Amino acid sequence: MTNRMEEKLVETLKVNEEIAQKFFEIEVSILSILNFKDLFEKLLTEIREKFGVPYVWISMIDKSEVSDLIKTLESSKILKGGLNIIKKRNFLDLIENNTKPVLINGDLRPYYQLLPQGQMHFIRSLAIAPITLDGEVIGSLNQADLSRLRYRPGMDTRLLEQLAVKVSICLSNVTAHEKLKWFAWRDPLTGLVNRRVMEKVLQREYKRALRYGSPLTLAFLDLDDFKAVNDKYGHDRGDELLTYVAEVLEELTRDSDLVSRYAGDEFVIILPGTSTEECLLLIQRLQNYFNRNPLDADGEEILVSVSYGISSIGDTGVNDPHSLLRKADQMLYKAKDQKM
Repeated sequence: MTNRMEEKLVETLKVNEEIAQKFFEIEVSILSILNFKDLFEKLLTEIREKFGVPYVWISMIDKSEVSDLIKTLESSKILKGGLNIIKKRNFLDLIENNTKPVLINGDLRPYYQLLPQGQMHFIRSLAIAPITLDGEVIGSLNQADLSRLRYRPGMDTRLLEQLAVKVSICLSNVTAHEKLKWFAWRDPLTGLVNRRVMEKVLQREYKRALRYGSPLTLAFLDLDDFKAVNDKYGHDRGDELLTYVAEVLEELTRDSDLVSRYAGDEFVIILPGTSTEECLLLIQRLQNYFNRNPLDADGEEILVSVSYGISSIGDTGVNDPHSLLRKADQMLYKAKDQKM
């Protein structure tokens, strides 16, 4: 009996050592990564493969610094099913403001909102390891299984907690690095791509349109009476108006379109595969939206009016990306002159 107990103890120690080694290997594999996409892909894949966990994903609190940065990044097949955004109050209620890992194998229905894209309602046990940024909880590393026995309340979670700490450290490093990149190609006020990036994309899309004989249209937009808004309400309200317009432009355009803040209160939209007529329909939708939805500034409505100019490949005088942009600009100012 004693020998059997000793053998079982040795076997348990060996299993625990193997588990600890796997956690260590995962930690080593992610510590030097400096971008979100690679960090999350590597982390989720390593946990899934090393531990045979069928479901692994990251949850991020909405409006946190990391979630805002992640939304600007190009997604991947792995991240589409491995990342979900949740409201802060809902998340903190789920983990009861705990910074330690939480294990559940009872009623999982309250945790469905934590699942990516409403999936995996058939799981039977769940491990939630909160992750932090600068001491504040911003989300969690989650693992789930079909078995109720995989993650049971009362199990030792020290290694899982240690991994969450390492992920938090990596997130801090990656966030600092990604912010530097983000500010290099984004407008800091609106979050739209800046003029330099827009011009590079325009060159690429122009060459692609010529190669495949596909339409390409560019819209140049300018806010009417923007100076009057600054003069009457102050520059903070002016900034708020620019941000609001940028959000609407991104919301009402396609993922394949590119919305850029060109300068001041000017915006450029590049529309691949879009004719002049289709672009005009988009402009009409934008104008209708702004007419129905003025900016609500602390209870005071600020009307939004835009002028626009459009140019397309095939238009007279358009023979390169620069002339496509220049013609739309000329059409914009012609439209503004007609309003005066």
